[in-house]
Amino acid sequence: MVSRQQAIKTHDHIDFVFGKDVILRYNDPRRFGAVLWTTDPIAEHKLLKDLGPEPLLADFTGTHLHIRAKNRKVPVKSFIMDSHVVVGVGNIYANEALFMAGIHPLKHAGQITLAEYDTLAECIRTALANAIQQGGTTLRDFVNEAGKPGYFQQQLRVYGRTGLPCVQCRQPLQEVRLSNRSTVFCLSCQP
Repeated sequence: MVSRQQAIKTHDHIDFVFGKDVILRYNDPRRFGAVLWTTDPIAEHKLLKDLGPEPLLADFTGTHLHIRAKNRKVPVKSFIMDSHVVVGVGNIYANEALFMAGIHPLKHAGQITLAEYDTLAECIRTALANAIQQGGTTLRDFVNEAGKPGYFQQQLRVYGRTGLPCVQCRQPLQEVRLSNRSTVFCLSCQP
């Protein structure tokens, strides 16, 4: 919430005015979000109807991932970042969840077992829940609704730690670019 007197910033995109001095301002520097207006059922909107499940809800399971991955040759990291498979798993959380699960990020999605997907689904939930509890991940300019940075970056085990020792085995962490995104992993812990 902001006051009418607060100056508009570079990445402020829309104001929702609820009263004389009550304004909800949408700020999105990375342009990940959107504001959509529709009178149709929201679940039928073309941008929303084909999305995968929310990872913190019951319908997100290892079985869901395993079924969706059948015969897929895409790297598992790209697979779990696909919003048609599961929503909300961004680059940082994909790196962290794959490390926790002990799965190499370049392994083909279709080669991962149901048991591995069960573990990965739980690790995705854990990574996201931990990040939420810590207020998100502030790498540059992210702040939450109260204007405070997130602190999850202090718990990152692989992301942003290329060349540093693995927190488990002490081997240097490796990095590759996958879909133009930093992918950090441990060759020893993620075979």
